[in-house]
Amino acid sequence: MLLAKPLKKAAAKVFAAAPFSLDKQSPIIPIRHMKFDFEPEKLDPKFYMNAELASAYFASLSIFLTRGEDLVIDTARYHRDFINDPLLKQRVTSLIGQEAIHSKMHEEMNDAYRERDLPVELFRFLAGYVFKYGFERLPQPMKLSLMAGIEHFTAVLAEYMMNHEEIFFRSTDEKQRAIWMWHMLEESEHKDIAFDVFQHLSNNYALRIAGFFPALITILVLISAASFIVPFYRNPKNLISLKYWKEIPYNFRLIFGLKDGVYGSSFKHIFDYLRPDFHPNDHDTTDFLEYYKEKLLHPETGLLTPYMTKEFIPALRI
Repeated sequence: MLLAKPLKKAAAKVFAAAPFSLDKQSPIIPIRHMKFDFEPEKLDPKFYMNAELASAYFASLSIFLTRGEDLVIDTARYHRDFINDPLLKQRVTSLIGQEAIHSKMHEEMNDAYRERDLPVELFRFLAGYVFKYGFERLPQPMKLSLMAGIEHFTAVLAEYMMNHEEIFFRSTDEKQRAIWMWHMLEESEHKDIAFDVFQHLSNNYALRIAGFFPALITILVLISAASFIVPFYRNPKNLISLKYWKEIPYNFRLIFGLKDGVYGSSFKHIFDYLRPDFHPNDHDTTDFLEYYKEKLLHPETGLLTPYMTKEFIPALRI
């Protein structure tokens, strides 16, 4: 604890007056408190397009996301002290609040997954190992870059999901639908905050790209590999089920297919991040946000209305 102030002072010199414009900065966003009360017996193991392995990817993502969100929260909280733009500082507080509630709600869903025979504790151990002995030991500038990279991938995922609303309605699992639609809405709302913080405090292109690849490997490779365990853990007979193995190509296409797959059809958006003048708001989701806010948050008919307990906007301190 005695080293905290000297370290902060040293970091302040690193982050002094980086030449970056905040002209593309989005408006203030709210923090929404949610309460889903997941019931394990009602969780649909084929929630995603009635496909077991593709659904397992999103279950695995939910478990790993909590550690990623905690990293984003800690990194954003640390760097908030160095921000001299009042609006960006306020928006970082909103980012922290939204991510904290994402983490809490996904942990509650993960606990329910555990009751449905998902290897939740194993995945928590693996995620804990990767973060504790890897990402959490990185120096703060690299954590800042990784934070921006993680948020880029969640923004890509959010835009894909908002473009494919029908995915959420293939299942009658109302609460899984609600948590993912809420999560995607808020990821799109705050998609530029981590990036703007990185650019505002660093604006180092090489460092920004260095944080992109660990995020890519974790989300596209590590979580995908982990998800293959789920169907066999839940039902060992899948190992010798011809029907299950015949469905593997279809499940793979749902995630990585170049035409309609989540990440396959998003490769251009994913790697646009490597462009030196990239900004998240170059991918305009304004119309989607307006549509989904009406669909999800309408006081009487919103799909999220039964689950939202409170909404507030942090104070803007000038």
